[in-house]
Amino acid sequence: MTGFGAGEGNAGGGRLRMEIRTVNHRFFNLSAKLPSDLAPLESELRERLRRDLERGHISVSVRWVESPAREASLALNIERARVVVARLRELQTSLGLVGEVSLDLVARQPEVLVFDGSDLPSVSWPELEPIAAAAIAECKGMRLREGAALAAELSHRLDLLEGAARRIAELAPARLPRERDRLRSAVSELLDGRAADDARLAQEVAVLADKLDITEELVRFASHLSACRAALAGDAAVGKQLGFLSQELGREINTMGSKANDAEIAQQVILMKGEMEKFREQLENLE
Repeated sequence: MTGFGAGEGNAGGGRLRMEIRTVNHRFFNLSAKLPSDLAPLESELRERLRRDLERGHISVSVRWVESPAREASLALNIERARVVVARLRELQTSLGLVGEVSLDLVARQPEVLVFDGSDLPSVSWPELEPIAAAAIAECKGMRLREGAALAAELSHRLDLLEGAARRIAELAPARLPRERDRLRSAVSELLDGRAADDARLAQEVAVLADKLDITEELVRFASHLSACRAALAGDAAVGKQLGFLSQELGREINTMGSKANDAEIAQQVILMKGEMEKFREQLENLE
């Protein structure tokens, strides 16, 4: 689900800002960009995020909006400087170059002047946690609003599916008398006016009735619809559960289609398949 949240607060003598962005993903997938001085806190941040955001691709960025004061940030690597000067003079002699090895040239060489990490600000998890909590709360709020809109859309799809199933239930009983009459007419035509065996005809109609019966499918379909509505009404993450239920709904629709033997029922089945496709598409955005 899409979400964004931000939080700011004082920590380590400065001020930090955390931003969280989420998009849908089947699993919990975290991408965190933290300043090097906060890297030791990434594991605590991961666990805090996992507690509130069960699924999704989660991008977290943390930066200093007000950097802590630092007294001494550079250190001189004198041994490295000596090696650099020696190698530059060796290069000068080998190539016959003129000029002096200047301070500016030496200072620009890697690892001569290095950042001294001893004065990095010390930030503890109790300082960072309230900032993370504020960003998570804002992100969850946005996700909840999107989730409510998605739940309303999914409920609408369920209503349409229920309406189509109700229409199929109304149409289904008329099939058997129609098929019985068709079968009797076909037998009569084949017998060329001779009397038909009513017992055998009744047996064939009974077999046909069993093949066309979709009562069980309609009952299971209604049960799956109720389970979907119950899941949407709850507070827990329901994406995986609804994904499973959508498969079961699709299975019942396919079975009803194979037993339809009626043009209008077939049309209702096609309508249901279209609604199920829209239902599954929306599930991709739901936690």
